[in-house]
Amino acid sequence: MSLSTTDIDRLAHLARLGLASEERTRMRSQLNDFFGIVEKMRAVDTTGIIPLAHPVEIMGDVALRLRDDIASEPNQREANQRNAPALENGLFLVPRVIE
Repeated sequence: MSLSTTDIDRLAHLARLGLASEERTRMRSQLNDFFGIVEKMRAVDTTGIIPLAHPVEIMGDVALRLRDDIASEPNQREANQRNAPALENGLFLVPRVIE
């Protein structure tokens, strides 16, 4: 898939971007390079390969080195809610958006 200058102009319009001509050229080149990589990946035959939910699954039972989930900041709930216009049971009250 190769993008034309017209395609870049349309994308820029939809994204509300004002691109100069050299920026259009650079954007076109970068997007075409990206789509070239996508086409190479699509060309790989993946029939019979089960998708992974997580890339670490292929390595088996690997213990991830994650830090302990310990709160490191003090609880400042009252200070943070001091300027709130409305509170109820320690929660912020906001106007209803969806009815």
